Amino acid sequence: MLATLAASPWSTWGIAAAATAGVILRPFGWPEFVWAAAGAILLVLLGLLPWPEALAGVARGTDVYLFLVGMMLLAELARQEGLFDWLAARAARLAKGSATRLFTLVFAVGTLVTAFLSNDATAVVLTPAVAAVARAAKAQNPLPYLLVCAFIANAASFVLPISNPANLVIYGRQMPPLLDWLPRYALPSLAAILATYAVLWLTQRQALRAPVATDIAVPTLSPGGRMAALGILGTAAVLLTASALGADLGLPTFLAGLAAAGLVLLRSDCGPLTVLRGIAWGVLPLVAGLFVLVEALQRTGVTAVLAGLLQDLVRHSVTEATWIAGGALAIGTNLVNNLPAGLVAGRVVELAQVPEPVRAAVLIGVDLGPNLSVTGSLATILWLIALRREGVVVTAWQFLKLGALVMPPALILAIAAVFLGA
Repeated sequence: MLATLAASPWSTWGIAAAATAGVILRPFGWPEFVWAAAGAILLVLLGLLPWPEALAGVARGTDVYLFLVGMMLLAELARQEGLFDWLAARAARLAKGSATRLFTLVFAVGTLVTAFLSNDATAVVLTPAVAAVARAAKAQNPLPYLLVCAFIANAASFVLPISNPANLVIYGRQMPPLLDWLPRYALPSLAAILATYAVLWLTQRQALRAPVATDIAVPTLSPGGRMAALGILGTAAVLLTASALGADLGLPTFLAGLAAAGLVLLRSDCGPLTVLRGIAWGVLPLVAGLFVLVEALQRTGVTAVLAGLLQDLVRHSVTEATWIAGGALAIGTNLVNNLPAGLVAGRVVELAQVPEPVRAAVLIGVDLGPNLSVTGSLATILWLIALRREGVVVTAWQFLKLGALVMPPALILAIAAVFLGA
């Protein structure tokens, strides 16, 4: 029986689909990582994936784990040292009673955080800060500001190579230098960001008509809070340097987070265990499970088949291949999450040796497509986890209804901009 299962690629696809559905729907209220890890373990137990290959799949995520731990450490330090509350009060005062101005300010900050710290950092670091902004401004409905964190995390994630770990996966060792990247993706990024802002504002404008508070007291920032701010800025500088040198981002981010934690804790009453308890450690088995699922899917020969199909499309028409590849990836990321989709897509474009417009469309689809659903990207899942810590719940259906309006125009304009910038 097990031998029959091991020979069937449909079994692998079925388990991967069930695990993904569990991540999306969270049956019984169990966290996302339970379903991803359960799918990975089941693949091994049924003989569909040899355990050495499963371990190799887990090991391939090492850079991502280090990156996430460093970011989550920085975010928790900033939260506990009151940096978010201080920034929130300053932002709320700058809004001068205008909800639309506050919305725009949050969007601009989210764009900068995503571009210079990554989309995962926007989900982990910015979301609690924006929740604090909404509280400080006494916003009647905090959701429009929190939605910004999710959507801009994906819309601005190809401004720079470091803006999304998926960018590194798509290009691998062929990552273009920063001065080549900027002209290639500047126009598509601008199109995606502006389209996302326009649709978000249009859909949330009713809620943004209510004024926000103006009489907001700004708390004193503690020495630990100032040190946490310096740690975040220092990490941004480290990431830009690592990107310019073509180095992996995980270890530098992890080391920067550790260094910031050491400096903050020297000037804080908060102990290390308090910080560690505040980190959402379930993210790590979630990512590990996704890497194992991808390893199993690749064993079914899917990458070779997809590479052949993509080559046929390119031979027929580069323009058609660009639109089809970008659109297919944009939808596909929501079925399996953009981290595994990016891993598969990176291998496919490497095998197919596609021209640059097609590769750019693939990257845009992987980065921007996840704005359709809550399962689209790791950043969105991290955002949901951060929301639950703030006592806010957004259902998969709520997000999908909004994502169906926000994502398509941004995707179409971004891919069209690829041809304008070519």
